[in-house]
Amino acid sequence: MRRNLPVMFGALVLVLSVGNIAFAAQATAAIGMGLSVVGIGIGLGLIGYGALSGMARQPEMQGTLQTSMLIVGGLVEGAGILALILCLVTIFVDPQPTVVAPTAQPVPAPTK
Repeated sequence: MRRNLPVMFGALVLVLSVGNIAFAAQATAAIGMGLSVVGIGIGLGLIGYGALSGMARQPEMQGTLQTSMLIVGGLVEGAGILALILCLVTIFVDPQPTVVAPTAQPVPAPTK
């Protein structure tokens, strides 16, 4: 089931977006936002787990481990926020901008 999950998401987007590129971009961005939030949660959980298990083994290294944990946690958050911003840009930017042809201005008659 887990191996088929990306294929099912792709098939869902493909079926729902037949002929509608804007919807395909929005649906893909929404899936990407969800996956990035899940990735942030998993990353922060692993960072906290590693830091706490290290502090339990060597309590004298608590300050160093806590500083490292906060720095790496900030980097994970920053990467996740960047992913969310890119997904929001994908949702709100028109993938097919309409090009408006300039209208012809009447040429004024020469004056004598």
